[in-house]
Amino acid sequence: MPPLPDPSEREPVRVLVVDDQELFRRGLVMLLGVEEGIDVVGEAGDGIEGTTLAISTAPDVVLLDVRMPKRTGIEACQSIKEAVPTARIVMLTVSDEEADLYEAVKSGASGYLLKDSSIDEVAQAVRVVADGQSLISPSMAVKLIDEFKQMSKPEREHVPGLRLTERELEVLRLVATGKNNREIAKDLFISENTVKNHVRNILEKLQLHSRMEAVMYAVREKLLDLP
Repeated sequence: MPPLPDPSEREPVRVLVVDDQELFRRGLVMLLGVEEGIDVVGEAGDGIEGTTLAISTAPDVVLLDVRMPKRTGIEACQSIKEAVPTARIVMLTVSDEEADLYEAVKSGASGYLLKDSSIDEVAQAVRVVADGQSLISPSMAVKLIDEFKQMSKPEREHVPGLRLTERELEVLRLVATGKNNREIAKDLFISENTVKNHVRNILEKLQLHSRMEAVMYAVREKLLDLP
């Protein structure tokens, strides 16, 4: 995972935990609560309560289960992003179904972790997405890359109306390989801030919500050359 600033040098990341499994949720709240630089501001047992709490607490990061009663995690993700656009969503689930991953990304999620992740991995994921980056479990990343390859096989066609510059396409291709901003900056001999600006411009031009969604769009529109 990408290196981040010392937690002592930044404001605590405010986290909301939404999961219908009480034992898992309480354990996660307790473990995250002792992590340096993370402040758990609330917990909820279903998607509706989670959305309400997100509106009242305005967290930096929301950890959402995918499958919950009353309102699913995917539906809650959409609702929270509409109500609190600054909130970053990380799906934390037992589901390793590609369909759930794609729906989560389309709904604006910035991360997708499986529940067999360690608490260190979850805490680091919280910090990574709070810093504006995206993250998915390695096993899901493999599935995503495989799907990218399948989607890329048809003959490529020009996409009318696309306004990405050559440099933005270079950045997008590197994002697709899983590289973080610092690694992309090193590869292209530009500053990390310049990379962030390029990523922001890419999202704005494509009217998308996250780096992962931008990559999925680019693959679907046959803009990337994946091995």
